Amino acid sequence: MRSTGGFDAVSRLAAALDDLAAEDLAGRFGPELLDRLGGLLTASNRLAAQVARTVRECELTQAAEHDGLKTMASWLRGHAGFSAAAASRLVGSGRALAELPAVAAAAVAGVVTPEGVAAVAPVAAPKHLAAAQAQGVDVAGVAAALAEVAATQPYAELRQVVHHYLARLDPDGPEPDPTEQRSLVIVRHADGSVSLRGELDAVGGEKLQAAVESITQATRPSGDTRTRAQQSADALVQLADNQLAAGSLPVLRTVKPHVVVRVDLTDLVDPSRGPTAGRMGFGATISAARARWLACDGTITRIVLGPEGQPLDLGRSHRVVPPHLRRAVEARDGGCVFAGCDAPSHWCDVHHLIHWAEGGDTSLDNSGLLCERHHTKVHHGFRIERQPDGRWRTWRPDGTEILILPRRTEQTADARAG
Repeated sequence: MRSTGGFDAVSRLAAALDDLAAEDLAGRFGPELLDRLGGLLTASNRLAAQVARTVRECELTQAAEHDGLKTMASWLRGHAGFSAAAASRLVGSGRALAELPAVAAAAVAGVVTPEGVAAVAPVAAPKHLAAAQAQGVDVAGVAAALAEVAATQPYAELRQVVHHYLARLDPDGPEPDPTEQRSLVIVRHADGSVSLRGELDAVGGEKLQAAVESITQATRPSGDTRTRAQQSADALVQLADNQLAAGSLPVLRTVKPHVVVRVDLTDLVDPSRGPTAGRMGFGATISAARARWLACDGTITRIVLGPEGQPLDLGRSHRVVPPHLRRAVEARDGGCVFAGCDAPSHWCDVHHLIHWAEGGDTSLDNSGLLCERHHTKVHHGFRIERQPDGRWRTWRPDGTEILILPRRTEQTADARAG
């Protein structure tokens, strides 16, 4: 019989948080508020440690598979609303607490912040633990020292100490693989604009600079008032535009990569329409004017919508999904429809809800986007279904429905109220 002690503790914690939320802070003096804040920060550190420990146990027991997901990072993204970076950081912190008991003890006591644990986490990476073992390093002693630094010194000092330790592990290592030094993160904001953050090795950086500089120097009209940064950004966009127009990029799921904009016909022909009339393939919204601009030199695919906004069946039956049907499915689904999955459309296959071998049509109503992993899951017992209102639902092989975290929270609150 499963113990409910842990669940009772979480219930008591929830009740305590309700008590805190009910306190009136108005009119309290600064010292009193700071004392309260200090206690809350310590409690927050302790709670973060328990979250990381639990994530690690979920990882060890492959708990994410219960909801049809492969990793805890993907579960945290899909079910708890984490960003990819935050999910990865939390998973790494859980592994670090398991490997470094001294750091775990300090975190559980609340004297080390979640950021401090994340800063120490690279020490517990398998390759670094293996290097330490090969050199006879006392990892437990190192962990105790790092826990002391994390608890007593500024965050920047902790980062320096961790970097120094890792550098000492391999001071004369082999020439690094340049691909291991490269990273690119594209962050999309609410207005559809993006921020770029990345690192390139010396050779990769030289290649990018040469390509961008060639376009920058070739497009310098007289009277150009753009800053150097603006010129470089325009050159990078032009570089992408040139490659897309050349048609030489790798195929994305049976179709050439292209800029996708979904816009209603009335918005496309009426210049008075609003600023967010068009939706792009990666989720950004643009104005009708910009959509018309893209359509001026682009290919227009018409998808006829029914009275309730649903794309109508294209009326063809193919064993392999034709490009025009795939575009319609992408326009409707946007990405993998499996509960909790955030895979974009270009990672996905078009799945037949009723397999063509069983008489199912290759049609819009019989199609849904699934990433490779969840396409496999659905062919091995899991099930997806599209409701009349357009919402997708997912069931496990045992018939229970996979619900994402906010809906579970509402159910828990209803049960508690009852």
